[in-house]
Formats: sequence, C-alpha cells, structure tokens
Amino acid sequence: MTDRIVVLGAGYAGLGAAKRAARRLRGCGARVTLVNAADRFVERIRLHQLAAGQRLPDLPLAGLLDGTGIELVVARVTGIDPGSRTVRLDAPPYELSYDVLVYALGSAAELDSVPGVREHAYTLATADEAVRLGARLAGAGEVTVIGGGLTGIEAATEFAFTRPGLRVSLVSGGLIGEGLSARARRHLHRAFRRMGIAVRERTPVAKLGPNGLLLADGDELPAETVVWAAGFRVPGLAAAAGLATDRHGRMLVDRSLRSVSHPEVFGIGDAAAADRSGRATRMACQTGLPMGICAGDAVADLLCGREPRRARFRYVWQNISLGRHDGVTQFTRPDDSPLDAVLTGRTSAAFKERIARGTVWAMRHPGPYRP
Repeated sequence: MTDRIVVLGAGYAGLGAAKRAARRLRGCGARVTLVNAADRFVERIRLHQLAAGQRLPDLPLAGLLDGTGIELVVARVTGIDPGSRTVRLDAPPYELSYDVLVYALGSAAELDSVPGVREHAYTLATADEAVRLGARLAGAGEVTVIGGGLTGIEAATEFAFTRPGLRVSLVSGGLIGEGLSARARRHLHRAFRRMGIAVRERTPVAKLGPNGLLLADGDELPAETVVWAAGFRVPGLAAAAGLATDRHGRMLVDRSLRSVSHPEVFGIGDAAAADRSGRATRMACQTGLPMGICAGDAVADLLCGREPRRARFRYVWQNISLGRHDGVTQFTRPDDSPLDAVLTGRTSAAFKERIARGTVWAMRHPGPYRP
C-alpha cells in the first residue's frame, strides 16, 4: 500500500520538508503531494526589495520540484479533518487523503490588532502585497513604516536607499531592534540618521485613519502611506481542526515536530511552536528551513518503521539588511539571546546576500541539516 504524504505550504519549511521526504523515501512507494496557494516559490526575506521596486528571480515551483516525483497541487487549504485524515481545498482535486500530514502554512500580516489597519495599511507578508505596495510607493512622497522588528527595519531602510527623495518614518511601540545587543542597535540608529529616516520609539499606535495615525498618548501623526509591519498571525486551520495549538494558534509539537495531539501530523515553520526550553521558535527562514529538513527526515523515519529522530537546530545569528550596502549581523547564543559580537556595513550586507542565495540553493538541494 502506498503511503500518502501531504505537505501544506511551499515556503522555506514546507518545500524543504517535501523535497527531503521524497528524497529519503525514493523507491519506497511513498507518494508526496505538495499543496500551495501559488505556483511560485516566494523569497519572503526579499519582499521589502520587491516593494522597493527591485526585480526578484522568478522561481516556479514546478522547476524546483523537477525530478523529485512530488505532485504539486495549486490550491488554498480550506479545512483539515484529522478523523478521516483528509484535507479540503478550494480547487481540484478539492480533497486529498493522507497517511502523514505536514502542516507548514506559514504566517500572514496581523490586520486586526489595531483598528484601521485592515482598511488603511499596506503589508509585506506576500508577494502580491509587496507588488501592491510598490505600485503605491512609485508615486508617493512619504511613507510611514510601523513596526520595530526585522520586517519594519528592512522595509524602511530599503525604501530610503532605493528612493532617496522619499520621506521615510519608522514608528515602533517598543525599542527598534528589541532583542538585539546595544552595539547592534547603535549601528541601526546611525544608519537611520544617515538615510534621513525619522524614528519614533516606544510610541504605540492606537488607530489608523485615511490620513494618518492616532497614537496611544493622544498625539496624531499625519501619514500618506502606511506600511504595517507590527505583527504576524498564523492561519486558524489547525485550531479549527482540533489540533493542539498555543494561544496564538501555532501548532504544539514535540521534539520530533509531531503534533502533541495527533502524531500523524507534523508542524513546522511559522505555523508551529516547537518547544525550546519553554520558548516558542522564532518566525524566520533561519528556523523554517532546518525545521523542514528535520521534518522530512522524521517523516521518512516514521514510514520506514523507525522512531522519528528529534529535531536539532539552533540559532546562530540574525541578519538585517539596511539597504543594499549596509547591514547588521547579530550573532546569538543557541537560545537566540544576543552576543556582543556583530558584523556591520558592507561586510554584513554581503554576508546576508550570500545567505539569501544559499537558501534558494538549499531549496533546490535539501540535503541533511547539521546543527
């Protein structure tokens, strides 16, 4: 009997898992099906570049899957029934049965945490959103980016670098680059000053309107174009299906990345919360790709009658681009806490570019991950 493996989502985690499982199970009669809403692989770590008007490589999933034997289904997932082990889709074949399911549906922009975001803000969670924002910026004189995390920092600096005449503001409810070392944050602020980016920290936003922001302290901030980069959410499909999730809807998984409530389901990437000494995994490509490869190995172990091995991965750094010729690389401890060691400037920018290109190479050749 053929084992049916269905992987939901073809981001860094899902594509890596599908290709790794197919490679490990080649010749064993297993069938791997990869479901994704689009027929292209999206380099999510480059979406700020796309919004800034830069062209990105076109990466059709069919080309990335060539020779793997993986069946690609382009459709949106509308439901999961763990009882019957089926997945419902909005396009043919409309339903898929599975023996093992890999849940890697990623994350999207959080649009409902602050009133007015859904109606008045642009976001950067998908390629379509980045293209829409890029069209807006082409004729804009000003842009306000809300969010002091990596997405907000990279977006604000990329816009300032690519469009020198554009007035760029960066607003954060907390510290910009919170979680980085003091040395790394100092470099961020030097870059902001050099690029002319107006910065407001510890300034929570209470509401967005058509012409600007209402801040939590009652002040109003005019804004022509607003980019919301202050939070992400995961799909509600896992929770709706009765799979164990945390309060944010991220699937709870064990050390082998298997659902703690449904052992035939694996959860990886942004949509899963792997236990790391009480801390959820960070939403990042650096986490998603190794999780995908580990899950692919674990699926192969399970179907070959072996106990799935524990996933082993650790944090090493955070790479933040500040335009094309500057950056900050924050080296970290395995638990993601920052060290004082950083790379900055062109060296950091070149390092991140090598990592980004290497990630695409890894999507083509998902070999074993060694932490």
